[in-house]
Amino acid sequence: MALPTRPLGSTGLNITKVGFGSWAVGGGGWSFGWGPQDDSDSLDTMRHALELGVNWIDTAAVYGLGHSEEVVGRLLRDLPESERPYVFTKCGLIWDGKNRMKEPARVLKPKSIRRECEASLRRLGVERIDLYQFHWPDDTGTPVEESWAEMDKLVKEGRVRAAGVSNFNVDLLERCEAIRHVDSLQPPFSLVNRSAAAKEIPWCHKHHAGVICYSPMQSGLLTDSFTAIRVAKLADDDWRRRAPEFQEPNLSRNLALRDSLYPIAEKHRTSISSVAIAWTLSWPGVTGAIVGARTPAQVDGWIQRIYGKLRLQSSTRKLVQGQASRQEQKVPRRNALQRSNRRRRPIDE
Repeated sequence: MALPTRPLGSTGLNITKVGFGSWAVGGGGWSFGWGPQDDSDSLDTMRHALELGVNWIDTAAVYGLGHSEEVVGRLLRDLPESERPYVFTKCGLIWDGKNRMKEPARVLKPKSIRRECEASLRRLGVERIDLYQFHWPDDTGTPVEESWAEMDKLVKEGRVRAAGVSNFNVDLLERCEAIRHVDSLQPPFSLVNRSAAAKEIPWCHKHHAGVICYSPMQSGLLTDSFTAIRVAKLADDDWRRRAPEFQEPNLSRNLALRDSLYPIAEKHRTSISSVAIAWTLSWPGVTGAIVGARTPAQVDGWIQRIYGKLRLQSSTRKLVQGQASRQEQKVPRRNALQRSNRRRRPIDE
């Protein structure tokens, strides 16, 4: 099955509008896991997504502390070269092998980037990474220019095809662009978190950089079946238990936003999650969105609708966004002091 594609900036890569997100493939037992996940289920789910036409998988070294990349590598080994998807991965989060539950450190030192790249190549079983991304900005004091220069070396050496960043602001993007073109940005972008629309996405559009958004369904909050009761039933090691958006008062506000999308979903004869993803994809400057799944049925739940008749016109997109703005006015977010004191979340939301 062939799906329509979009060019990822100026990389020469043409990607489907949705890519498979393999964060949950890493399983549980680490600081930002999603709870237990069976590898066989993960492999079946990724194969199903590829059979339906998805042509890229997004992973990261830190997902499952290397395990997600290993499972993706198993998938690739079983596929003929002509059927392999593009593989995007990330570096810059270093974990403590003696304490899996310790928060990974944000490290973008040149030698560390190179070591991580070599380890990812081994786990994935490939000779070149299609898109290699800095996961988060550095916390060690390493100038981003030095980090990005090392990324440029990896591209020139043929270990990396395209170079991108995730969770970078415009200032960091500008500093990287002065060294080497930023091929893509991976920001969080959903009806709950729309901040990237103000500066980062327009910057990418102006500089011909691709944009692949993560968490368009806000890690499950913008799905039809999510409830407050479900939060209490999450696995003990599921990172969402302690995430601010899954706690009050944010949880009630987010679920009210989700509920406000029902009339739009009914009008289009689709699901709320599909409306959420379609809204993200309809935003000017967005190339694609990363969508996770833990079972083949979950893949069916979004891909067939996204590539079906659902198309959000400008007026509908504004209506959806208006619903989000109204819910924020009814139930305000935690104040700035509360947000600044919360535990930092080093992975993705």
